[in-house]
Amino acid sequence: MGRRGRGMNTLLLLFCAIALIGGLYAGYARDPYAKLIAIGIIGGGIMPLIIVRGYVDVAAALALIIPLSTIFVLQLCKKGAE
Repeated sequence: MGRRGRGMNTLLLLFCAIALIGGLYAGYARDPYAKLIAIGIIGGGIMPLIIVRGYVDVAAALALIIPLSTIFVLQLCKKGAE
């Protein structure tokens, strides 16, 4: 494997670590806004992995769904605070 292949594997491991850290943080966080940030971190780690596998259409759908779900969750958090 050439130098370029090892760099790509290292990058994929980094994105896996980012997704794992976000998942652990979402599990331990108590504040709903902190959980929302953790879910965003998970999405940031998962998106490149989906694209590398060749599922660009799924990545495009997730790029639309994740921000919309964030807006809905923020509205629910706001209603819960009232």
